[in-house]
Amino acid sequence: MLEFANQPHAESWYAATANDATRHPVLEGTIDADVCVIGAGLTGVSAALNLAERGYRVALVEASKVGWAASGRNGGQLIGGFACDIDTFAAFMSEDEIRRIWAMGLETLDIVKSRVAKHNIDCALTQGYFTAANKPRDVDALKRWRDEAATRFGYDRFRYVDADGVGQYAQSSRYPGGLYDPDSGHLHPLNYALGLARAAVEAGVRVFEDSAVTRLRDENGGHVVETARGKVRAKFVVLACNTYLGALAPELSRKIMPVGTYVIATGPLGKERMAALMPAQAAVCDSRFVLDYFRPAPDTRLLWGGKVSYSTFAPPNLGEAMRRDMLKTFPQLADVKVDYAWGGYVDITMSRAPHFGRLKPTVYFAQGFSGHGVNTTGLAGKLIAEAIDGQAARFDLFGKIRHRDFPGGAALRTPALVLAMAWCRMKDLL
Repeated sequence: MLEFANQPHAESWYAATANDATRHPVLEGTIDADVCVIGAGLTGVSAALNLAERGYRVALVEASKVGWAASGRNGGQLIGGFACDIDTFAAFMSEDEIRRIWAMGLETLDIVKSRVAKHNIDCALTQGYFTAANKPRDVDALKRWRDEAATRFGYDRFRYVDADGVGQYAQSSRYPGGLYDPDSGHLHPLNYALGLARAAVEAGVRVFEDSAVTRLRDENGGHVVETARGKVRAKFVVLACNTYLGALAPELSRKIMPVGTYVIATGPLGKERMAALMPAQAAVCDSRFVLDYFRPAPDTRLLWGGKVSYSTFAPPNLGEAMRRDMLKTFPQLADVKVDYAWGGYVDITMSRAPHFGRLKPTVYFAQGFSGHGVNTTGLAGKLIAEAIDGQAARFDLFGKIRHRDFPGGAALRTPALVLAMAWCRMKDLL
C-alpha cells in the first residue's frame, strides 16, 4: 500500500506561504519520453530541468505533489559541501579527486543561486550560515576546519567568531564561539522546489502528480514505468525517491535509512525583536551530532528545527517539545507561541556521503543526502544530466564510494540505529 500517494503538503509554515498553487495532471494512458524521472522533489525536478535544457524529452512522475516530502518540509538551510567529513572520500579517492569533490561541494551553492536568479524564483534566499560551537572542544575543531579549508583547498572564506561575537548570529549565552560561512545561507525550500518545477515545465518537462509508480520493468531495450492509470516508455529512468523508494529498488533502499526531523515556526516576533535576536539574519546550526538548527523567516518568525528521531516516531506533543528545546537557547522567547509544527523523513547513508550511481546502465539514482539536500540535490540533477548526455566523469567520481547496507535487515536496522544514536546523544552531553 502506497500510503504516501495522493497526499497534500504537510500543514507547515512552508505550505501556508507557498507562492505557487499550480497542480499537475495525473498520468493517464501511455506516453513516450527519452527520460522518465520518478520523484518530484528537489533531486527529480533538478534532473528533469537539466535534461530538458539539454534537449531531452522528459516525463516527471510524482506520487503526491511537487516538493511533497523532505524537499518541501526541511529546515531550509543551504550548507556548502556534503554531510560527511571530507576525508570520508579519502578511502576511495586520490587527493586530486578529493579536491574535485571539494570544488563540487562549493558548486552546489552556485547552482542554487544561479537557478534562483535565472528563473526568478521567489524563495527568500538569504546569505550567511553560522555553525555554533556547543563546547570548548568544538571551538577547537571549528578552528582546525577553518585552517584546513584554507591550506588544503585554498578556501579562506570561513571566519571564526569568538564568544563576544556570537550575539551577531544568536543572542544566546549557550555558545562559546562558532564559524561563519558567508557563502552558505537559507531559503524557503518548498517555494524553491515549486519554482524549479515551473522552470522545468517551461523547458518542456511533462509533470504528473498523484501518480505513484507501481512497477518498473524492462521492455524492448528500454523501460516502462507503470502507475495505476498510465505508463511511461523511456530509454532512461532516474530514481529520485529517497526514503520512499521502497520495492522499486530494494537493493538501494538498504543503503539508506529514514530519519525523522522536525521544525516549528513561532508566531511573528516583529522586525525589531527579530533583528535583536539574530542581527545577521543568518541560518544557525549547532555543532552536536544530534543537532538543533534555526533561522529567521521573512515574516519575522523563528523557524526552529531538531528533535531528530532515529526511531521514525515523532515526539509526543511535538510543538511544545520543540518549544522547550528552543527556550534552552532563547529563554527570552518564553512568551512566544508556536503557530506551526511539522516533520518528515530525510534519508541518511551509513557514511553520510551521498549515494549516486546506476542500478542498470540506463537507470540512474541519487539518494542519501543526509541533511544537505537543499543544495546537493541540485548537483545530483546536474551530474545525472551530464552522465545521460555522455559526460559521466563527474557523476562516476561519486560512484567510487562503496556504500554499505544498514545492518540488521528490514526488522532490526532501525532498532540498531536507535541504540547507536543514543550513544551519540550521550557523547554530545559529555
